[in-house]
Parts: sequence; C-alpha cells; structure tokens
Amino acid sequence: MNGKERIIAQIKGLPVDSLPLMPITMMFAADTAGVKYGNYASDFRVLVDAQLKTAEKYDFDYVSCISDPAREAADCGATIEYFEDQPPAIVEENALLLDKTKLATLKIPDPLGGGRMTDRVNAAALFREKVGNDKLIEGWVEGPCAEAADLRGINNLMVDFYDDPSFVIDLFEFVVEMELRFARAQIEAGAELIGVGDAAASLIGPKFYEKFVLPYEKKLVDGIHKLGGMVRLHICGNTRKILAGMGSLKCEIVDLDFLSPISEGRAMMGPDQVLLGNIDPVRVLRDGTPKDVWNEIEKCHKEAGKRYIVGAGCEVARNTPPENIFAMRDYARTHA
Repeated sequence: MNGKERIIAQIKGLPVDSLPLMPITMMFAADTAGVKYGNYASDFRVLVDAQLKTAEKYDFDYVSCISDPAREAADCGATIEYFEDQPPAIVEENALLLDKTKLATLKIPDPLGGGRMTDRVNAAALFREKVGNDKLIEGWVEGPCAEAADLRGINNLMVDFYDDPSFVIDLFEFVVEMELRFARAQIEAGAELIGVGDAAASLIGPKFYEKFVLPYEKKLVDGIHKLGGMVRLHICGNTRKILAGMGSLKCEIVDLDFLSPISEGRAMMGPDQVLLGNIDPVRVLRDGTPKDVWNEIEKCHKEAGKRYIVGAGCEVARNTPPENIFAMRDYARTHA
C-alpha cells in the first residue's frame, strides 16, 4: 500500500498493511529542509519542498498545507506580525474586529485573490503535481471558534459569549462561509482531506461549546463533506469535556492532544471513530528516548484499538531528535 491508500483504507475500516503515520510538522519540516520558517509560511514552493523532503525522510503517509492560523485573518485585513524564523502572529491588541460594528461591512476575501489564502491553494495544487496518488494531500482551514478569536481577539470573544451572544452567532456565520469557500478552493486544487483547526474551542466550557461552537463546527464539517472532502478535526488542549460533541461531527479523523486520554476519546466517540495521537509532543517526542516514544504510541494504540493513526498530540516540536521520529515510523510500519 502507498500512503494515500493506507489512510483511506483505515478511514473506511478496511485492512491495512500498517498503521498510517500522520504527525503534524511545520517548523520541524522547515528545519528538516534547512529553510527559514518565514519563507516556509510565505512561499508555497518552499512549504511543498519541505513537506516532501520530510515525508520522504520519515515515510509519512501524507503531506500538508498547514503553516499558521493567520492566513484567513490576514486576507480579511487583520494586523499580522511577520518574523524571519517563526510563524506569523496576529496582533491581538489591534484585532480587526476590536470594534464589533465592523463585522457588518467586512467582506469575505477571495481565496483566489492573490493573498495568503491563495498561497495555500497553490500549495495544494503543487502537491497534486508532485505526489500524484502516492500520498494523501491535506489542506487546512480554521474552525469557527479559532478564526473568530483571530478576528475579534481571544479575550474579547470569551466575554462576547456572555455579553453579546448574537454577535458571536453572526461572527461564526461569517467565519463558516469564509472557510467553506477556502476549503472549496483547496479541494478543487488537489486537497483530499481538510484539517479543521479549532484550538480556541478547548478554552470554553461544554455548555458554551454545545450551544455556540458545535453547531458551527457541524455546519463546516458537513459543508466540506458536500464539497467532496474528508475532514480531520484538530482541537489543541484539554478537550475531555467536549469529546462527545467532537465525535458527533462524524469527521473522518479526530486528533486528540496529549491532555485528553485516547481511552476517554474511544469511550465517548464509539468504536468506529478514527483517532489520531496523542503522545506529548514535548515531554515524550522531543525530550524522551526512542523507547519512550515507542512505549507511549503502543499505549495509545492499545487504548484506541484498530481505528488508529500514529501521530503526536500536536505539532512535532522544533529540535525533536530524528531518531524519535524514526521510532514513531518504526512502530507504525510494524503494526497493522
């Protein structure tokens, strides 16, 4: 089996020759290719080359367009700070929607309009040219809570849940429409799986998650499915109190960060949900030994059962020893 075949078979519940291997790599990929991260995040050709080199070296089953969460916000007009060798950062104290009334006149950017969203679409297209059907191609969009926080400011958004819930709903509607347009462009360019990153969703309680966030995650996931794409849900942090809701979205893959035990994810999401993760990317994957990595993945695999994909809880950290990534690879390739 090649990487694409392996992932799709695992998603469909068919036999696989070995476990799929899908760790998130961004700064690690740039370092593997010997390029500055500022270039990785701003030039799709640099990103694609770094992803391909990393996937080839460590035998990953996929490649990804992911780089940073500031693409959509940048094209909306948000203030972004750029760095030579770090990810771009949204300047929250100057958030685009610091004045909530601006939402009424904010226009959804064209994902093919030449901005940072277009750069990601171009990455998907170049991946399609380079990898053919050998590896699965992953695009990426921000989830409703994460992107709302990027546009409004995380602290302001948290207050809005209490003080102005109607504004939150209007903002989520805007975000989901924007992300579906972005997802469509990536799928049409060559992406087969769309990662949905909704990190801010782990910062609110289950009551607000179920009332506000879950319906719009559902709208986004269903919309991506209608476009012909598969979905990988990635919510960083402690998601233990919202696991059931995450499972109800029917994503093809759900990532679990190391703060959320896979055993709980399996119990809350049922036997058929494909789970990915969830070893600690710093304490274990970066700072541990290859044996530590092997043992932690083995534990995750036992808790998850056969519907499992090997990966870390979140992004592979910069300066992770290659031998630890090889240990992850070796476990995946020797278990089916």
